[in-house]
Amino acid sequence: MLLIRPTRPHPAPRFLRRPKAALLASAVTVCLVAAGAPAEPLGVGDRIFPDLGNPGYDVAAYDLAFRYPGSNDKPLEAVTTIDARLTSSLRRINLDFAHNTVESVEVDGRKAAFTSAGEDLVVTPDHALPLGSVTRITVRHTSDPRPADDQDGGWVRTTDGLAMANQADAAHLVFPCNDHPSDKAMFTFHVTAPNGYTAVANGLPTGTVKAGGTTTWSYRSQHPMATELAQVSIGHSAVVHRAGPHGLPLRDVVPAADKKELEPWLAKTPDQISWMESKIGPYPFETYGVLMAQASTGFELETQTLSLFEKDIFTEPAYPKWYIESVMVHELSHQWFGDSVSPRTWSDVWLNEGHATWYEALYAEEKGDHPLQDRMKAAYGASDRWRTAGGPPAKPKPPAPGQKIGIFRPNIYDGAALVLFALREEIGKDAFERLEKVWVQENRDTSVGTADFVRLASAIGGRDLTGFFQDWLYGEKTPPMPGHPDWKQVPPPAPAGSAKKS
Repeated sequence: MLLIRPTRPHPAPRFLRRPKAALLASAVTVCLVAAGAPAEPLGVGDRIFPDLGNPGYDVAAYDLAFRYPGSNDKPLEAVTTIDARLTSSLRRINLDFAHNTVESVEVDGRKAAFTSAGEDLVVTPDHALPLGSVTRITVRHTSDPRPADDQDGGWVRTTDGLAMANQADAAHLVFPCNDHPSDKAMFTFHVTAPNGYTAVANGLPTGTVKAGGTTTWSYRSQHPMATELAQVSIGHSAVVHRAGPHGLPLRDVVPAADKKELEPWLAKTPDQISWMESKIGPYPFETYGVLMAQASTGFELETQTLSLFEKDIFTEPAYPKWYIESVMVHELSHQWFGDSVSPRTWSDVWLNEGHATWYEALYAEEKGDHPLQDRMKAAYGASDRWRTAGGPPAKPKPPAPGQKIGIFRPNIYDGAALVLFALREEIGKDAFERLEKVWVQENRDTSVGTADFVRLASAIGGRDLTGFFQDWLYGEKTPPMPGHPDWKQVPPPAPAGSAKKS
């Protein structure tokens, strides 16, 4: 997921967060709610974000249409169309949506009543929706890029337009949705902007249409995607095309004025994809590329098929080349771990970040002469402190209010990569490498959880590893490292000027 760079902290933009009512006990309660009862926000009960997502339906596809006014400090006009299958009988439909204005809602072509409840848009069609039926919900609304208090994520304002950073709980600040990674869907985008702008989104282009002073750009995904991975870039951009391994179409999006300066970095992607394929198998999507945005975010983000980077990371001389390349590989690794194979819950985020950190570190070892074992030994020394501060890798502490990206702490980056290192030491390199390949192949385009990884590791490792993972993923203290009995926890350095105690 999100790769936060501690070397350059930057405050994230804030968005309005409205107070929410308590989560309803079950989907059954949702289904039986009476039409006259007050509208309430719902959720799927995620331990980290309990009000995120909505029970009762499964989204098959989103069609998102945005009209950019030529200024990134004004709301965009938008239409979101959702095709969903009912998994329960519903009298109301809750969608995650906040920080915007709704003009109208239709359900199956007929006007529907709507209201807000917390960060939910609650829709009441003129008829009950039966179990198993397929419904289409169309919402006409604004999509406001302006930041508000006590919220982070959504649109990122760049110097020449916009990009998206919807992780972990912010896609619903941009468009109505079932904003949880357990409900992946197909996406189609239509972005209208004044001539002179370029719009790019996830997936492959399906055409452009010019009409007067505007151009509409359309894109469609060929694989299901979690809402938090959606990406739309609007700016004075150049789109650079090249062929990747096996003819994979690559497209990078960069500020047009900086295309020549950034080309040496863009040219590294084909070899990086080949390197990743040598480790875990074929690239899982229809295209890939990097989006270099003129924005100050403090993080990079693995939006599906088009990873978001700050442009300055590639032009800042303080960053060594090996480090920048390893960060590129981190986000590339997420296309397998986190995008193609998505977390079932946000407590499973260690599967994303631990693996991306693992391949980032492995790449730095093979290409930059920075030994993986040295990094893992340092992580081991700090692991207990990370667990105390952020929780064990598979049971991260919830973020502070208004700081949703606060779940991205060292315990799920190097702390989770340390779990993978321990696993490799426990079952052997050959079994570990086979596990990695089977994991991404068997679970492609799905959402899975920690228990699934434990079962597969046990099957490939040839023994029940439940106890091993229980200690490493959920223990308050870090277990002994297999094969390295000399590795110890390292106390934090004493504050400057403090007296040392004997």
